[in-house]
Amino acid sequence: METQQLEQIATQVRRDILRMVHAVNSGHPGGSLGCTDLFVALYFDVLRLKRDEQGNVIFDMDGRDEDLFFLSNGHISPVWYSVLARAGYFPLSELSTFRKIDSRLQGHPATAEHLPGIRIASGSLGQGLSVACGAAFAKRLNGDDKHVYVLMGDGEQQEGQVWEAATFAPHHKLGNLTAIIDLNHQQIDGPTDLVMNNRDLGEKYRAFGWNVTEMKGNDIAEVLRTLHESKHDPEVPTLILMHTEMGYGVDFMMGSHKWHGVAPNDEQLVTALNQLPITISDLKDY
Repeated sequence: METQQLEQIATQVRRDILRMVHAVNSGHPGGSLGCTDLFVALYFDVLRLKRDEQGNVIFDMDGRDEDLFFLSNGHISPVWYSVLARAGYFPLSELSTFRKIDSRLQGHPATAEHLPGIRIASGSLGQGLSVACGAAFAKRLNGDDKHVYVLMGDGEQQEGQVWEAATFAPHHKLGNLTAIIDLNHQQIDGPTDLVMNNRDLGEKYRAFGWNVTEMKGNDIAEVLRTLHESKHDPEVPTLILMHTEMGYGVDFMMGSHKWHGVAPNDEQLVTALNQLPITISDLKDY
C-alpha cells in the first residue's frame, strides 16, 4: 500500500481514537495517538496474516504460520481496536461500544470477550515481552518461520519482569522477535526522566545481547523501512527505540503527560477533529 494512503488511514484512526474516548469520557488518547503510525504500518503492510481466498483476515488463537503482535502497554487499546476493525477483524460499528457494559472492547484488551485479534489480556504492565518471548520460542520449536512483534511503553521499562525477558531472548537466540519501545518520555505521573529515569535504554539492551536500532515513530515511511530492514540476524532479537510524541496529530495534546488518560470535552473534540481532515472518500467515521 502506498505511504500516502497509509497516512490517510492513520488520520482516520486518530479520529476514531478521539471519538471513542470522548463518547465515554474515559480512556487513554495520548499514547494511542502517538503510536497510530506504527499500528497502521503493521496491520496494513508489515504483518503476514492468514487470509481466505477473498483476502479477508482469518483469526485463530493458535497463531501458527503467521506473524504475531502483542500489545504490552494495553491502556492504548483505542488505537489497536480502531486498526483491528479497519483491517477487517470485526465490524467497524463495534467501535461505538468501547468501554461500555458487556462490550468486547474493554478499556484494556482482554481474552474473555473473544475479540478477534486479541490473544492475551494486557493491563498489568511489564508482561508483554515475556509473552512475546514464549511465542517466538514456540514458533522456533514448531519450525514456524514467521515473526513475533511486541510493543511496550518507555515507562513500562521500570518493571522488573521486562528485564527477565530481556535476558531470556538473547540467551535463547530468538532472532524471530522484534520488541518496540514507545519512547515518548511520558508516563501517567509525568516525564519518565523525573518519575524513574531509564537512562540509556539502547545501551542496556545491547548489554543484554540485543540488536538495537531506532526510528521516528510518527513518520510512516521510516517506520515501514525500519520494520522491514530490522530482521537481519536469525539468532539475535531486535529492539527498536521508537521516538514518538504523545498526542501526536492534535496540537493541544502533543508532548504532555496530562493527556495520558484524559478524554477531550465536546469543544476539544471538535477542535481536534478539525485538525485531522480526511480526503479519501472510502475512509469514514464509524
